[in-house]
Amino acid sequence: MDIFEAIIIGVIEGFTEFLPISSTGHMIVASEFLGVSQDALTKAYEVIIQFAAILAVMLIYREKITFKKIDLWQKLFVAFLPLAIVGFLFKDEIKTLFTVEVVAWMFIAGGLVFLVVEYFYEEKEFHVKDVEKTSYSQALWVGIAQIFSLIPGTSRAGATIIGGLLAGLDRKTSAEFSFLLAIPVMAAVSGYDLLKHYQDFADAEWGAFLAGFAAAFIVAYVTIKLFLVFLQKFTFVAFGIYRILFGIVLLLWI
Repeated sequence: MDIFEAIIIGVIEGFTEFLPISSTGHMIVASEFLGVSQDALTKAYEVIIQFAAILAVMLIYREKITFKKIDLWQKLFVAFLPLAIVGFLFKDEIKTLFTVEVVAWMFIAGGLVFLVVEYFYEEKEFHVKDVEKTSYSQALWVGIAQIFSLIPGTSRAGATIIGGLLAGLDRKTSAEFSFLLAIPVMAAVSGYDLLKHYQDFADAEWGAFLAGFAAAFIVAYVTIKLFLVFLQKFTFVAFGIYRILFGIVLLLWI
């Protein structure tokens, strides 16, 4: 992997990780398009850019990463548990799903879900408008919804945002809860991958790795900021349409 490929993949990770359009799906497609083999070194690189994305979230929400917000983090832990349990129990079966065809169909399915949920969604007074006021039961429902993100192409952000909307959070709060939930989820996944691939860092091209890290961090930071502004005026319909179109293109491509 050269510096150009590292930056491209880093930009894709930073842009798609927190939007409801599946970073994993885009990374699989980008790797196929660039001819980057899914070897151990590539997996090690993905750990690096995932940490960059985590760092971007932590910087934006640094005022919430404190013991004073322990109640919020307990709720996030409740939301984290379903994915952790199911992912651990069925990790071998999940690996068999990582194909472009599965990604394509899940893009389309996820897009349809967004369109249906948005069609019936109405802004109401009882919707939670502050992420810290999310209840434990709502956090659990978001966590259950997040299980679907184990299927490549579903999107962790997409699953958790849909879960938040169905549980009674408004659009912005659903997105923010999804962002914060990404911290323990991605830290656990990246940490596990780091333990598996730490020896591969000895062969790393650190110039390319650092360039990709910087690209992923900057793009993730800007994307989160702009996404929150976007949600003040618009709905998730555009993401639903994009997912369907992208999925159809993938099916035609393969």
